Parts: sequence; structure tokens; C-alpha cells
Amino acid sequence: MNAYLGHESQLYGVEECRLIGGKGDGMRLFQVHNGKGIDLTLSPDRTGDITRLRYKGMNMSYLSPCGYVSPAYYDSIGTNWLSSFTAGFLTTCGLNNVGTPNTDEGEVLPLHGSIANQPAEYAYGKKEETEKGLLLAFYSVTKDEQIFGRKLLLERKIGVSVEENRFFVQDVIQNTGDRVEPFEVLYHMNMGYPLLDEEAVIEIPSVEVLPRNEHAKESLADWMQMQKPTAGYEECCYYHKFAGREGRAKIYQPKLKTALEITFDAGQLDGFVEWKMMGVRDYVLGLECGNCYPDGRDVMRSKGMLKFLQPGQKQEYTVNVTLRDE
Repeated sequence: MNAYLGHESQLYGVEECRLIGGKGDGMRLFQVHNGKGIDLTLSPDRTGDITRLRYKGMNMSYLSPCGYVSPAYYDSIGTNWLSSFTAGFLTTCGLNNVGTPNTDEGEVLPLHGSIANQPAEYAYGKKEETEKGLLLAFYSVTKDEQIFGRKLLLERKIGVSVEENRFFVQDVIQNTGDRVEPFEVLYHMNMGYPLLDEEAVIEIPSVEVLPRNEHAKESLADWMQMQKPTAGYEECCYYHKFAGREGRAKIYQPKLKTALEITFDAGQLDGFVEWKMMGVRDYVLGLECGNCYPDGRDVMRSKGMLKFLQPGQKQEYTVNVTLRDE
């Protein structure tokens, strides 16, 4: 007990609210404050994704022009997924497809799959005592299931430390059906202004960098160089390969003296993507770890990179994020 406090939310806590108006009308949000500098906004109506990230009052993430969009507006045709792509700090892509729309073994698959537009079956937050101190924990369960088709379950835990400026996303994906299921997942993490600008320093200790296409190949030597918002800019994607299991990506903003670092198991999440988009208002850097590349499930199958879950099988993934002053 702290005798100075009337309520612990003076220092830290989780608060639930709802949006009013616009395409986000009625959406549930969880506001998480760790009292050390991290403020997260979580969206259980969008599979528990992280729509905002602030550090010591400064924005770290990218919010796309469409803003908050309820799953009711989701359109799976072609690339219409972009009309409800809030982005935020984290948009989960999958579980039936990541990247390019395609047809795989007769199944028509939309851009980046449908999981990001699925509301959680239930979601709640609570405090937890751990060996490393107090944790603000958010739990959600989202179903990506249908009759005569895939039956995949996403159990998510987001843990925010009260002792340090760090948090993690821990997912367990389970095949709840009776047949072998292909599955893909990409943690589409989006850096935005003022963390991101032309002076931002990008550090990805990869041993190989591959351009996604011929356009990206033209500027391969400048993959780590950010630039000012540029009219007519065409996105560039670079695929990074790591020597071992230690996956890491970092962005540092000298003006803010602030760094954000992402770490993950590169053995499990073996498809890391740098999405460099330096457009006007479309100004974002994606640092995205996944178990595939965003070329579509059909391409991943042909390259032998497609992952599968046996009936009842579970696969766990963890992504860690640390913020600090440097």
C-alpha cells in the first residue's frame, strides 16, 4: 500500500473507453499507462492490436489517414483492406494470408488476411506480480474460424512493465479444426513522426538484405536512410535475414534522444520486412517480423516457407519492445 495514493491510477493502470462518432463509433479501447513513460492504446475490436504508442507524451507510431475504422466496414475484395488499415503501432496480418492478394489451392485470399478486422471474443486487463516486478497485462481471444474452412484461434497477451519502459506481445495460435491448416502471421509495426523523420537512425543487424522488387533494388544501398516526405513516393520493401535466432531492429531519433528497439526470435519469425514509405501523409516506416514474407500465401508455398499447424497444434510467438532515452 502506498499511503500517498488515493487510487493507483494516479501512477499507472488500465482504463476502458469507447469511441463516439465516425467509422470508429462504438469501438472499445483500452488505455494503458505504466507511469514511467509508456502509453498504449489497445483495440480489442481489432484483434487486440496496438493503435497508439506514446513515450513520455511523444508519439512513436503512425496513424493512417483513415483513422479508427470499425470491423463492420471491412472489405476483403482486392486491396480494399487499405480502407480500414488504421496502422497504429501494431496491425496483425494473417492468419490465412500475409501480403499480396492471391489464390492458393483454390482459396481466394485477401490482402494481409482478415484477422486485423476480427473483434476479440473477449478481452480484459489486470495487474500481475512477476519476478521482474508489476506487470499490466491485457488478454484477448480472437477466432479466425468458419464452417467448411479454417479454424484458427489467436490467444494474445500484451504485458506492459511498470518497472521499466518495455512491453511484449505474446501470441498463441492454435488450429482448433480437424485438418492440417496453413497459417501466416506478420507483426506490422509502424513507426511515425516525430520518432520518424529524415534524421532518424535505423539499425538492423542483418547479414543479408534483399529488395522485394526491381523498384526497391534501385535504392537498396539506401535502405537505412530516411528522407523527407516526398510527393509520388513509391513504397520500398526490404527483406532482412539474421545470422542466428536473435532478431533485432532499432530506430533512434536524435532530436528526441529517444530509441525504440524491437527484439524477437528470428528462428521462429524468419521473415523480417522493412517497409519504407516516405510519401506525403503516407509517411511511415514498418519494422515487421513474421513467419513469412508479404508476397502472398501461394508464393510462400512455392518457396517452401509456408508454415502449417496440425489439428490441435499450437504455435507461440513473442515480440519485445523497449523504449529508452539515449
